[in-house]
Amino acid sequence: MKITTILSPVLMITGILFTGAVSAYDPGMVEEICKKPQFRDFSLPVYQEPEKTEVAPESTFTFMISAWANPHTIKLTAKGKPLEFTLESNSSFHRVKAKLPADFNGQYVRINTSAIAALGCGDIEGWLIKVANK
Repeated sequence: MKITTILSPVLMITGILFTGAVSAYDPGMVEEICKKPQFRDFSLPVYQEPEKTEVAPESTFTFMISAWANPHTIKLTAKGKPLEFTLESNSSFHRVKAKLPADFNGQYVRINTSAIAALGCGDIEGWLIKVANK
């Protein structure tokens, strides 16, 4: 009888502690684990007021994407058209290198890139440039 009297409060305390540990799980924490790809070091000058910087026609440009991005999911477009690019990868980053097509002379061009991280979350980045006339 004494064992059940002592065992009952112990089980109650254990149940309370276990319930608190289970309710500490937050489904939102799953999203924090997946890091979105980061895009950086775009080599061409971005078009801004009041400088209105232009780039040379058929310019070559580069940028880097974080290493946790899946290299097979990288996409690159200019004015909505896919661009061919080369990719150099190492343990720290992926370097994307591409060339502006000749038919963009004298135009404003939005260069967009996207990638998906190894754990499934993705991100998109873009830059507006002004291509000078030939």
